[in-house]
Amino acid sequence: MSGKRLWIAVLFVVTLAISLAAQDEKNDLGASIGRSFISTQALTQCTAPCFDPNVRYGKGLTIEGSYARRFLVTPLFAVAAELPILYNPDEDLHAGGSGLVPSDYKALFITPSVRLNLFPTTAVSPWGSVGGGFGHITEGSTLLYGGSNTGKSTTSGVLQYGVGLDVKLTKRVVLRAEGRDFWAGTPDFPQAPTGKTRQHNYFVGVGAIWRF
Repeated sequence: MSGKRLWIAVLFVVTLAISLAAQDEKNDLGASIGRSFISTQALTQCTAPCFDPNVRYGKGLTIEGSYARRFLVTPLFAVAAELPILYNPDEDLHAGGSGLVPSDYKALFITPSVRLNLFPTTAVSPWGSVGGGFGHITEGSTLLYGGSNTGKSTTSGVLQYGVGLDVKLTKRVVLRAEGRDFWAGTPDFPQAPTGKTRQHNYFVGVGAIWRF
């Protein structure tokens, strides 16, 4: 089979699978936008002058995409397998008076999860989610006040848990408010150590879901 025919066959199979899945309207495709909140961390070592011996994080504008497939639906509850993907493209940093941290970093979290919705057939449905996956942090190459950053990009396991509220507008369109915690490994700050190996990345956002 030629490469062109192979791609046509793959496209046909994918299209057929999506069409069959869409017939039972148990799929959710969503997007949310919000902020990431990370607690201040105390430095274990601080070079003078160091009037504020902490690593402080900004409130990075963050986007989340998600796909979910409901495999059990009753009037009282529904259970779904979901895949939240969170991307924080610009997390600003500040550390003491030394500036021995990069000016920013990017974070990506991918966490297959299980979601439980209450009263899924009504207009308003609260839910909870828990799961795990991995995260990747890409650090900027320059320190806050200049100089090369010796820290490395890192990949770690991630535990995700969260709650939310879905409000149905139409049969297919749902508004969502949510809060999730992505408990992941810390960035690598060799010149500004905190003694921490993991940190909470709290995401609060709002968005919309397309149900098909």
